Amino acid sequence: MDIVLIRHPAVALDAGVCYGHSDVALAEDVEATASTLALKLATLQVPPPRVLISSPLTRCASLAAAIANNFGCTLSHDDSLKEMNFGDWEQQRWDAIDRGLLDEWAADFEHARAHGGESVAQFVERVGTWFDAFAQTRELSPAYVVTHAGVIRVIASLVLDVPLERCLRWSIEMTGVVWLRRAEETREWALVRWNA
Repeated sequence: MDIVLIRHPAVALDAGVCYGHSDVALAEDVEATASTLALKLATLQVPPPRVLISSPLTRCASLAAAIANNFGCTLSHDDSLKEMNFGDWEQQRWDAIDRGLLDEWAADFEHARAHGGESVAQFVERVGTWFDAFAQTRELSPAYVVTHAGVIRVIASLVLDVPLERCLRWSIEMTGVVWLRRAEETREWALVRWNA
């Protein structure tokens, strides 16, 4: 089973703004981005998708629609693939958020909800539940999933059995590709490409 996780393109926000669950526009033309991405996928010899699944947020859904059109495959959206909900911190600059609240979050990274949105544990549960159900459907392979950096890191952490704190240090560029493959005999996942 192959799953190809694709991070959305750059958004039309200044650097340093928290925009997790917020629906924000893309910074560049989505058709041009999809064409560049298609060339990259072909160069990497990534198999074409049988299905395409996307976060419903515009920054993912618009790219997913262009990819689905290019490949002629089905497209569906799933709320479970949205980025983490940062509550009151959404659309704020990270350096403008109260330092005490950030320290509170860092002190209990997994469970703190100083922002009033999702805790990391809730986010991991949401994404993990989706992925467990998805991984049971072999007929969907190969699948492309257009989503967010946080979702990609959670999936990588779960399937590669790597602590999430470690995966958070792994860079994922805009439109970066993470290709995972599960061996059907052993049911074990392997990383084929990271941030390609």
